[in-house]
Amino acid sequence: MQLTAVDWAILASFLAFSLLVGLRVAKSAGGDFSSFFLAGRRQPWWLLGVSMVATTFSTDTPNLVADIVRRDGVLGNWTWWAFLLSGMLTVFLYAKLWRRSGVATDVEFYELRYSGKTAAFLRVFRGVYLGLVFNVLIMAAVSLAAVKIGSVMFGWSPIQTLVVAASVTLAYSALGGLQGVLLTDMVQFSMAMVGSVAATIYIVRLPEVGGLSGMLAHEAVRQRTAFWPSFETMSWVDLAPVFLVPLMVQWWAAYYPGSEPGGGGYLVQRMLSAKNESHALGATLLFNLLHYGLRPWPWIVVALASLIVFPDLGTIQQRFPHVAADVVRNDLAYPAMLTFLPPGLLGLVVTSLAAAYMSTMSTSLNWGSSILVGDLYRRFLRPGASEAQLVWAGRWFTVLLMVLACAVSLTVESALGVFQILLQIGAGTGLLYLLRWFWWRINAATELAAMVASFSVALALPAIGPGLDAWQQLVIGVALTTACWLPFAYLGAPTDEATLLSFYRKVRPTGPGWKRVAGRAGAGVDSSRAHSLTPPLLASLLGSTAVYALMFSTGYLLYGEVAHALAAALVAGLSGFGLVRVWQRNVECF
Repeated sequence: MQLTAVDWAILASFLAFSLLVGLRVAKSAGGDFSSFFLAGRRQPWWLLGVSMVATTFSTDTPNLVADIVRRDGVLGNWTWWAFLLSGMLTVFLYAKLWRRSGVATDVEFYELRYSGKTAAFLRVFRGVYLGLVFNVLIMAAVSLAAVKIGSVMFGWSPIQTLVVAASVTLAYSALGGLQGVLLTDMVQFSMAMVGSVAATIYIVRLPEVGGLSGMLAHEAVRQRTAFWPSFETMSWVDLAPVFLVPLMVQWWAAYYPGSEPGGGGYLVQRMLSAKNESHALGATLLFNLLHYGLRPWPWIVVALASLIVFPDLGTIQQRFPHVAADVVRNDLAYPAMLTFLPPGLLGLVVTSLAAAYMSTMSTSLNWGSSILVGDLYRRFLRPGASEAQLVWAGRWFTVLLMVLACAVSLTVESALGVFQILLQIGAGTGLLYLLRWFWWRINAATELAAMVASFSVALALPAIGPGLDAWQQLVIGVALTTACWLPFAYLGAPTDEATLLSFYRKVRPTGPGWKRVAGRAGAGVDSSRAHSLTPPLLASLLGSTAVYALMFSTGYLLYGEVAHALAAALVAGLSGFGLVRVWQRNVECF
């Protein structure tokens, strides 16, 4: 494909804007560690919420959704829709606790919550585990999507695509720090949404697709439109991977960047940079509303249309013979559909994909380098480093992470494959991350055992049970990992009492799990509603119901099922009203 002058102008304008933002805030961002990695802890909820959702809208996300829909139909999206449940718990239970903790990174939490050499070792272990392993894999998946888009749409080699895609992102990320990332995220999210919606409208109107009604009437599409399972026609073996396991196990048991049980990663970085606890909660609520309620359907519709235009991998390979056979997978269908776009719109969509790539990569670079600087370099290698040295170390680590991510992207094949690998690596750790805020008995050895067990099981299961499906490996991994860490919680040496008391007084966690510590802290256990977990849990349930209903209402409307759409909208409205009432009557609990 060839971009016209108009297309290039749109793309160049956006890239220039991103660079200018980085240059504009470089001086203020380079003042100290807090300025570079936490934007001074003075950010409003709306900016942080949009930044969160912009970050999770990456170039690999539409590809991932296309892969899922082509394999398992719309129903298959429950594999990530289920994470809304943990997301809403993060909103109403954990966001305020993270902001209240005052840590600089989510890894610093370990020496706030736990004590001794084990806690220090855990901080190092977790820093490498998250800052390098998880983070580089995520960025590699995003870069792989960029490689596939560049290959299909422009015929570029992987190296060409990576050089072009990474250079501008690296420049403004290293210059502007988190403040630059937040400001560019606003425009990037707008561009990404406008581009995805515009592309969807045009693609649906293609003669090959036949409009929305023609697409939905096509046999290949009609079989894949349901987003609720048929319990009459589907066996439990069919239901398990796409519906039962995600809703019954995965959302609380697996750790996945961006959807961590209890919050974590770059979402926590934004909570920590909020003005106060209320802004941290508001940002996380806005993120979940936009992430699940607004964004999925443009990607899903394009994926359904691709079933008509490219019914199998052979047709994709035939259309793009220059693309290497080892990267022709179902996730290639999304960029393949974009090749039908006309000049002007093509430039807008290419720019939106560039925006999606840059928002995710810039966040991952800044968050990953914050861990490498704050939890490894400053804590253990250069404790006496000046603020200026910490900022420059962050910039060099930013470069290192980008180079590693681009290199790893050349070795993986699909976004869904990386998604499943990360789920498996984190299988069984999620429950621990939920409980550590509400049960004093969780200790550093417990967390270390959980991480070692989950990683070991993830490596061993493919060799021990090569015939097991991904969902079976996940369930087994959860069971084995949980069995490994529970004894450490009950039988291991507890956290030093002084550390527990300090943590309790600073963070003020609630619930019966802190009764023993609260008594020794001299605070007692307040029986007022402010110390009840019931209102936040009810708010989480109502919030999840409202967002799911909003998402399904949109889907039913696209399907032309107006009555179902209205019913779902009514459920969304009632749930939202109930959430507001719970909040008003129990505001002290939030």
